[in-house]
Amino acid sequence: MLSFVEDPKGVVRRGYDVLSRAYRADDADDGVYADWLDMLERRVEPGSSVLDLGCGCGVPVARRLAQRYSVTGIDFSAVQIERARRLVPKTTFVCADMTTLRFPTESFAAVTCFYALIHLPLDEQPALIRSVAQWLRPGGLFAASVGHKAWTGLEKDWLGVKGGDMWWSHADADTYKRWLADAGLRLELEKFVPEGAGGHTFVLATR
Repeated sequence: MLSFVEDPKGVVRRGYDVLSRAYRADDADDGVYADWLDMLERRVEPGSSVLDLGCGCGVPVARRLAQRYSVTGIDFSAVQIERARRLVPKTTFVCADMTTLRFPTESFAAVTCFYALIHLPLDEQPALIRSVAQWLRPGGLFAASVGHKAWTGLEKDWLGVKGGDMWWSHADADTYKRWLADAGLRLELEKFVPEGAGGHTFVLATR
């Protein structure tokens, strides 16, 4: 594993272009996301606007949410967005770096960001969380998977795909809790999500 990478977001973008289908099949089920989406659907009124940051190919999150909500999905992998537009039609997908987004305040009833925030350099993550807080309506939900332990690194040929390099940067769970609070978001739920020898943290917060 390598920690220093000159262009980490470039690595992630190119990585998902190469890895898209190896990472998630068109017909993948809801998997670990099922319980998280259940929580959101119990709280957010049908027809509400929802933002999915790091939407990938649209499966399973946007696909499920689009059945009840007006969904906007953001991802900076052109391959992922192309697949999302095919797999989840009549949903808005934008190919963009999520850190450059501009939305009016109080645009969304909920924002999701699953396994995506942790692909940003650490110094960009607090600012994005602050933006999320601004985009949420009062009482709006932010559901995300974040780091559990601090770690930064690159894996060559991830998932066994030649040229499919991938990079991550995690703060620890306590740091994410502080960033949420600093942004004016109230943490409602924190849950460890095991994965391999480590894991991530699922957080649910409200504005």
